[in-house]
Order: sequence, then C-alpha cells, then structure tokens
Amino acid sequence: MASKAATPPYAGAARLADSLCYPQYTASLKCLEEYSSDKSKCQEHFDVYKECKKKEREARLERNKSRSLFS
Repeated sequence: MASKAATPPYAGAARLADSLCYPQYTASLKCLEEYSSDKSKCQEHFDVYKECKKKEREARLERNKSRSLFS
C-alpha cells in the first residue's frame, strides 16, 4: 500500500523536476552556491529562469484554452 506522503496533494500537480525550466532552475541554484548567495552575480540566471517559466505558463494556458470546467 502506497503512503499518502508519496502522493502529490493534487492529481495534476507538476513536480519541479518535470518542468522544462528545471535546467534553468538548477543553474540559478548552482550560481548562488558558487557566489556564496550573492544574488547580484546571478541575475542573468534568474532572468533566464523567469522567462522560461513565463513561456511555460503561456503554453499551458494555450493548451487549456479549449477546456471547460463544466464539461
């Protein structure tokens, strides 16, 4: 029997590792680690990740445009 802890709280909840932006996310973290959490040195990484998440969100909205909550 599977434990509830292994089950995501929402059936459709995506894991961060499944995101197309995961490489940008890990690059941001690696940069912070490299520069002892000096965020100013990693701004370019943050911007790339933010742009990726924006495109990912837009693509998801476009895919869901034809879906209805009531059908």
